[in-house]
Amino acid sequence: MASLLRCPCPTTSSSFLPLSQTPSIPFFNSSSPKFPARNSIKCDLAEQLRVVENGKPSSSLYSRTSGVEQQSYPSFMASTNLDSTFNRNDTRLRIFSGTANPALAQEIACYMGLQLGKIKIKRFADGEIYVQLQESVRGCDVFLVQPTCPPANENLMELLIMIDACRRASAKNITAVIPYFGYARADRKTQGRESIAAKLVANLITEAGANRVLACDLHSGQSMGYFDIPVDHVYGQPVILDYLASKTICSDDLVVVSPDVGGVARARAFAKKLSDAPLAIVDKRRHGHNVAEVMNLIGDVKGKVAVMVDDMIDTAGTISKGAALLHQEGAREVYACSTHAVFSPPAIERLSSGLFQEVIITNTIPVLEKNYFPQLTILSVANLLGETIWRVHDDCSVGFEPYSSLGID
Repeated sequence: MASLLRCPCPTTSSSFLPLSQTPSIPFFNSSSPKFPARNSIKCDLAEQLRVVENGKPSSSLYSRTSGVEQQSYPSFMASTNLDSTFNRNDTRLRIFSGTANPALAQEIACYMGLQLGKIKIKRFADGEIYVQLQESVRGCDVFLVQPTCPPANENLMELLIMIDACRRASAKNITAVIPYFGYARADRKTQGRESIAAKLVANLITEAGANRVLACDLHSGQSMGYFDIPVDHVYGQPVILDYLASKTICSDDLVVVSPDVGGVARARAFAKKLSDAPLAIVDKRRHGHNVAEVMNLIGDVKGKVAVMVDDMIDTAGTISKGAALLHQEGAREVYACSTHAVFSPPAIERLSSGLFQEVIITNTIPVLEKNYFPQLTILSVANLLGETIWRVHDDCSVGFEPYSSLGID
């Protein structure tokens, strides 16, 4: 097992940001307490997670020159003999990265003890995308890591062309690893004559030649039904839960807040995992796309630490107006937690305005260095996705707690 804890693959300076350039961002590190103190909130999961110790968006965790080895793995992995379960030297597994989030793909490959596959991706002068695999994938199990984050259309088209290239190169199985699934919010018709773009994108991925999709925190569960191929859906929010548990906030002071009525099920499941914390709901009226107006608050937050939970932060209009309302209602501190940091303008200005004690996100979408601000904390889901890829490749169940279910009912 010890040999699995080292990163055998070198990183390149162009793929990551050096830690010295990110002094303003707090990260969860090995000095943080693993378990909450007595009478503090606890992460009521099957077992405590430790994946968040690699919550840095740079190569510092994996670089040989940094002198840091990734030693901390989720306890469900520590209790399993992975050497006997998985063939880590299997040459039939290939991982390729698109240009959307190469840093996350590199972290996944490092966790798995593999090198990223060689692939050539370029844009022609007219904007068309060219993809060429530079190694054989004939008969291989191929995993393509490409979130369809902004620019969504560019990254989606690149993913489709990557899938087509693998299919024409006679890959045995092609899995599209989509940490963030764009167009997921267009999952139903709310008005007449609207498109259901989520279904269209699912059809495009299927018709391009993908055999399976691995997604993280879909905006709505029904999006899985839009695919005519198997979909493995894992949750990144337990990583955030474990990080919050390490902060030893008194359970009597905690309240979990849903920023809108549609996120109540997610927030309720989140609250159950945090010592069954009380729940509050922000009621809002939306007057247009990306425009929200807060109306009132359901629940008591006076003198409490409010944790706002959502699957994504786009323009941050909903969550920032909700935070302002929470402060008006007497909340002592407000934390924002989200798996996907879309961060469309003016999100950074809103999030860094002083409304939030901390903004906790994951690295499913890369955040540009210029968008860092002091309250920002980035956690990594690389171990989660890497472990799931191994299980898919070896035809094992991916239903390992707590990542396969957040207890949403």
